[in-house]
Amino acid sequence: MSFKFERLEVWQRAIEFANAMFDIADALPQRYQFSLGEQLRKAALSIPTNIAEGSGRDSPKGASYFYSISKGSVYECVSLMVMIGKRGHLEREAYQHHSTEADEIAAMISGLIRVQ
Repeated sequence: MSFKFERLEVWQRAIEFANAMFDIADALPQRYQFSLGEQLRKAALSIPTNIAEGSGRDSPKGASYFYSISKGSVYECVSLMVMIGKRGHLEREAYQHHSTEADEIAAMISGLIRVQ
C-alpha cells in the first residue's frame, strides 16, 4: 500500500461496502438498471473515491469537503436501498446488514472530518 488512504480502515470498509452495493445493483431487473442501478453504483463508488481524494488534500478544509461528500453518498446508498427494497429486490435482513455497515462507515467518516 503506497497511498495514505489505503491504510485507512474506513476506506477499506468503504471499498467492501461499494462492492456489496454493486452486487445489489447488478442483481436488479433490467428495467431498474439505469434508474436505481446506476444511481446506486455512482453513490457507492463516491464513498471510497472521495475519502481517497480528501486524504490527498493539503488543507484541512479541502479534506473535510471531500469527506463530507463521501458521507452524503453513504446516506444516498441507504435511501436507494430503501427504494430497492420497496420494489421487492432487497430482503429486509440484507438491508439491515448493509444499513448497519453504512451507519458505521458514516460515523468513521465523521471522525475523519473532526480530526481535520
